[in-house]
Amino acid sequence: MSNIDFYHHQSAHCENGVASNIFKFNGFDLSEPMVFGIGSGLFYIYIPFLKVNQAPAISYRPMPGFIFSRASKQLNVKIKRERFSNVDKSFDALDRNLDNGIASGLQVGVYHLPYFPDEYRFHFNAHNLVVFGKQGNEYLISDPVMETTTTLTRSELEKVRFAKGVFAPKGHMYYPVQFPKEMELESAIINGLKKTCKDMLAPVPFVGANGIKYVAKKIPYWANKVGTKKTNHYLAQIIRMQEEIGTGGGGFRFVFAAFLQEIASIMNRSEWLELSHRMTAIGDDWRDFALKASRICKSRDNDENAYQNISSLMLEISKSEKQFFKDLKKSI
Repeated sequence: MSNIDFYHHQSAHCENGVASNIFKFNGFDLSEPMVFGIGSGLFYIYIPFLKVNQAPAISYRPMPGFIFSRASKQLNVKIKRERFSNVDKSFDALDRNLDNGIASGLQVGVYHLPYFPDEYRFHFNAHNLVVFGKQGNEYLISDPVMETTTTLTRSELEKVRFAKGVFAPKGHMYYPVQFPKEMELESAIINGLKKTCKDMLAPVPFVGANGIKYVAKKIPYWANKVGTKKTNHYLAQIIRMQEEIGTGGGGFRFVFAAFLQEIASIMNRSEWLELSHRMTAIGDDWRDFALKASRICKSRDNDENAYQNISSLMLEISKSEKQFFKDLKKSI
């Protein structure tokens, strides 16, 4: 029996929440927005040649693990990552960590998580949670997107740790091994802001604000080229990654706005508070887009210009984000 005195904090997004909870467990009180901002979690990428659930891959976040790695690097926290080809060795390593009082982050697939609602279960392998104890054959789980802690049997945990498909976790486990005596918070904040601006203003068609613009123009093209059924499937993919799993559209914009509000107070920068309000408005636009797109997917919008209308809305979002990050970059 291995029990760690671990306090569960619910969060908006899994990797942010895991990082924040692990930092807090180790004595550094960093909020979810602070981890997200320092870790440059705001992102957008369209990968047409990579298919997820039979639709082009769209992500509103960096690759799994990047947020925690970036935040740790900026804060001079050393972390260790392990992947395994052998199931037994992966659990031996996890049990050893628990015996040593180390709360450990895991990358898992969500499809076989028994505590997830059925509508949230699909083949997505970039979810994150913390294992903080073991009682008999059950592992104590802190999944930060859930309200309370839960448990998984070894067989249930094995199934999600070794899920197959895109971004297969391969037993991926990560945890900090060394913390600085004091964190250089202000320099980490500035570096996180610079990286986010660089990503969102990248001069390539599939990334950042340009990536949003590219996908926006694709929507009416899909409707004409591949038909209503497949276009609606692609739209459902955009919405799912935006709101239900990725939290990247409205959700991530609100988290970033909270980050700007927090650092405006810490560093006495009133212009960042104004930018926080602007990002909140952009998050509202993303939520509006998701609502209208979902009505099309459910055949509740019979307007013959429906695809063009949401394309136009997405184009406006891309313009707003490009101008926002230009202004943020100037403020830095």
